[in-house]
Amino acid sequence: MKNNSDLLNIELYLNDDEILIRDKVREFVNNNVLPIINHCFSNHEFPKEIINKLGALGLFGSNLKGYGCAGLNNISYGLICQELEKGDSSIRSFFSVQSSLSMYAIHTFGSEEQKNSYLPKMSKGEIVGSFGLSESHGGSDPANMKTIAKKDGNDWILNGSKKWITNGVIADIAIVWAMTDDGIKGFIVEKDMSGFSTNEIQDKFSLRASTTAELFFKNVRIPKNNILPQAMGLGAPLKCLSQARYGIIWGAIGAAQACFKEVLEYSKNRELFGRSLDANQTIQIRLAEMARRISIGQLLAFHIGKLKDANTIDPAQISIGKWNNARVALEVARDCRDILGGSGISIKYCAIRHMLNLESIITYEGTETVHQLIVGKELTGISAF
Repeated sequence: MKNNSDLLNIELYLNDDEILIRDKVREFVNNNVLPIINHCFSNHEFPKEIINKLGALGLFGSNLKGYGCAGLNNISYGLICQELEKGDSSIRSFFSVQSSLSMYAIHTFGSEEQKNSYLPKMSKGEIVGSFGLSESHGGSDPANMKTIAKKDGNDWILNGSKKWITNGVIADIAIVWAMTDDGIKGFIVEKDMSGFSTNEIQDKFSLRASTTAELFFKNVRIPKNNILPQAMGLGAPLKCLSQARYGIIWGAIGAAQACFKEVLEYSKNRELFGRSLDANQTIQIRLAEMARRISIGQLLAFHIGKLKDANTIDPAQISIGKWNNARVALEVARDCRDILGGSGISIKYCAIRHMLNLESIITYEGTETVHQLIVGKELTGISAF
């Protein structure tokens, strides 16, 4: 019998190293995330104790080369995201911000001095990063940036704020994007710099096991050594976002797989009207529909990973993946919650937690509409933004 979570036998196309990495992360999640995640979600706490454990596994920045990073392929990186998000979207979000946004920004746009100073420690989890692009008024229009940096001798003076910043409160450094007289530039802001403060956003009903913050900059003096020398214009942060969006393509399917596995087991053991729930045609059709969507999402993630490893990927292809798989995962989670009946609103089952998290996943790193318009521009050659 085929694996219920892999009906199309996609595993046949994974090499031994990719399977080993996937299974190692799956074991980590089973042992270190699942036993505590309900408590963390209920109490609005991020499990900081997992940071060093993830670092010890060599997962942070694992698809980057050099500077203490593992240099894995993008299929392996995607599988890491898939397994982490089976645990919780908050864990994958933390990992993505550390790896695909903060570390990638330094690796791609930083100086050799910056790479050697930050990346080895970040790969071990000794330094935590955040990524400050979003602003409260900007939303899907990052070019409408109010945070500014002015040259002052050899230094820069930073003023403004950022919002919805994952890892913001616990981060040691923030990669902050600001408007200058020469366009958008990237800065490495360290947590102890005078004038830099953070405020944790409370009362979230999604990603409750994640720390989400506002960042405030009041005349923060940034030395010239903390500017990312190769980052010029809006294209730089958008390139970082493409890396994070790639991880979501895999991660969202991991959340859907977790919900599906749970409801499949539940339907076998739940008896109504003298027979198990899964003996009903309606339930079987719904399960089959979920399996179809998850399988297509897996194939899409795998194909986009291959394009990325071949260095032939373009943003529209990533947008198709993020748009499709975030939508698929949210709809699967909602249907699983419904099949669970009254139990579906209990944190004893993972569907409600994943469903609430996925309401954020479908919004951040580009809303569904943004990705539709990216694809639309690719098709027509006309920007509708």
